[in-house]
Amino acid sequence: MKCIIVDDEPLAREGVKMLMDEYDELELVGEFGNANAAALYLLDNQVDLIFLDIQMPGITGLEFARSIPKATLVIFTTAYSEFALESYDVDALDYLLKPIAKSRFDKAVKKALSYHEMMTAENQMGNILESVNEEYIFVRSDRKVCKIDLKNILFIEGLKDYVVIRTLDQHYITAINMKNIYERLPKNVFVRVSKSYVVNVMHIDSFDNNDLQIGKFEIPIGAAYRNDFYDNFVTKRMLNK
Repeated sequence: MKCIIVDDEPLAREGVKMLMDEYDELELVGEFGNANAAALYLLDNQVDLIFLDIQMPGITGLEFARSIPKATLVIFTTAYSEFALESYDVDALDYLLKPIAKSRFDKAVKKALSYHEMMTAENQMGNILESVNEEYIFVRSDRKVCKIDLKNILFIEGLKDYVVIRTLDQHYITAINMKNIYERLPKNVFVRVSKSYVVNVMHIDSFDNNDLQIGKFEIPIGAAYRNDFYDNFVTKRMLNK
């Protein structure tokens, strides 16, 4: 994967480069101290993954992320945890807090490598959502058409023009955007809780004002979707005294 680092702090860029050294799959093709320089580079060069700081002079990382090519993955690197929810609204793959722990970096990179491999394969195949009925869907994934029972879907994660369908025992990636797949799912079972996530309400274990838990997965609740989540899921199902 061709990667660039965008961060106004030279020491932070060096830190990411040191962590990248363990991965032969990652090829560093550029590093930039601001988003303007990175944007100029992207005009003439293809990049698969960007390690992107958020707080930078001029154009912020969040603003820059909204303008990058759809095929380019983004991992945010920042010292500010308060931007975590906003990062999912620009389809970020992951969000790493500085100083970046090696274990978290490894997890993010492995996710990026996996998604890049699947997206490349499915894009070559011309992947589409085949059909939906009340109990299951058919999707093209991993070079074949797969039947997925709706009851087994934990959540669906949007990533650019793809979605990752996470089930009880595995996951599938298919080339359809979140809006299109959500429109075709039963709304009494599936609720959109952010720009990047649709969840199966039958698998929600707990939640608070900002996040919900499904098994080992913590999923952010976007501010723009919070009222709808509470009105259409919580209020209707809450046991009152």
